[in-house]
Amino acid sequence: MTQAILEPQELRQYDLVLLGATGYTGKLTAEWITTHLPADLKWAIAGRNVRKLEAVAEELKNLAHTRGPAIEHCTLSPSSLSSLAPRTRLLITTVGPYMHHGEPVLAACAASGTHYLDCTGEVPWHLDMVRKYDDMARRTGAIMIPQCGLDSVPADMFAYALVQHVRRTLGAGTSTVAMTLYALKSGLSGGTAGTAVSLFEHYPLAKLAAAFRPFSLSPAQPTCTSRPLQGPGIAHKALGLLSVPELGGVQTTGPMATVDMCLVHRSWGLYASTDRPYGAHFRFAEYMRARSLLTGFLIKIAFALGGLLLAFPPSRMFIAPLLRKFVIPAPGEGPSRQQMKGDFFSYKGLAIADTEGKEKVTGTLDSAFGGYETTALTLSAAASVLLGERVRETHAGRLGGGIVTPATLGEQYLQKLDEFGMHIKVASYSCSGK
Repeated sequence: MTQAILEPQELRQYDLVLLGATGYTGKLTAEWITTHLPADLKWAIAGRNVRKLEAVAEELKNLAHTRGPAIEHCTLSPSSLSSLAPRTRLLITTVGPYMHHGEPVLAACAASGTHYLDCTGEVPWHLDMVRKYDDMARRTGAIMIPQCGLDSVPADMFAYALVQHVRRTLGAGTSTVAMTLYALKSGLSGGTAGTAVSLFEHYPLAKLAAAFRPFSLSPAQPTCTSRPLQGPGIAHKALGLLSVPELGGVQTTGPMATVDMCLVHRSWGLYASTDRPYGAHFRFAEYMRARSLLTGFLIKIAFALGGLLLAFPPSRMFIAPLLRKFVIPAPGEGPSRQQMKGDFFSYKGLAIADTEGKEKVTGTLDSAFGGYETTALTLSAAASVLLGERVRETHAGRLGGGIVTPATLGEQYLQKLDEFGMHIKVASYSCSGK
């Protein structure tokens, strides 16, 4: 088969196309693009309902007093997407669940050499896409970054910042990065629960178990990883909890821990053969701070019980409708602006150097936004880097394309996140690791 001739990116009609702008997260992302990316950006919003797209475009014009985006009618059919994708340098899709709607979009971008961003947290789907389209994206030069929203930019970029600080200051690799959701004022996104329900309904348990192995997404496999953090205290160990002073006390199950772990370990694998590797024994873990041992234990039990109930069809038939009625927002819905006012979250992080002294580096990540708006922030910031003149200087750019991770956008992305309102600070290391 003769390979299609791809139009050079600089000659394409659009810099950016946003698919899903009439949905809740998509509309927030469109607003961030309007207010944070250059006014001369050539971009469009795309979807099936032209009337709704026109209403969104009008709101965006009023928001920034600009001409606003163009409108592209596009279904999720392969033919419609194969017509749209080659006409833009970058396509962002917020249309989920990705296991149902994502593959045709990603496939069209991979085939046409179009950069791609999404905000999925669906690791099994991500793994399928890597196996099917990573080689194609490398051939066409498409830089494709799934999990570029709340799942899993904070974890991936925080881990990257800690690891690179250890590398710069100690000239060493990192054995462990642990981070905890330290503080939160936000209506927790029902999307996490919605994704969990959809995953259990869509995939067999064996496939879920394989997909959520720690290094399932990584292009390389470790020969030996460091042991997980071991906290002091018999009570903590008996309850399956940790007490880590650097992270702020009692640590329990983090709501996005497994999803983030798989993505961070993919970054480890993508950097393994560079001059800035994370470390041969690297391991990532994520937690959530609990106010007490009892609270931490109850949270841990709730997550475990929820997983068990969703894993088995009889109990899932009972609990899934309840979650969809009381927890998971309806498609296109989310909190109001007033409800999101004052939202924030913060993480604390700890990196342990892979040295005899086991030196420690600590850090913080602070966002002045809740979960939904953080996704709009991270997507628009990544778009700014991918459309920038220096993208070829990033690790993603040097790889020449492929399905990569937020961390492969490196320092440029850290700077842009900081500019947009997500601040990562890393403290000096201490020599008290033993």
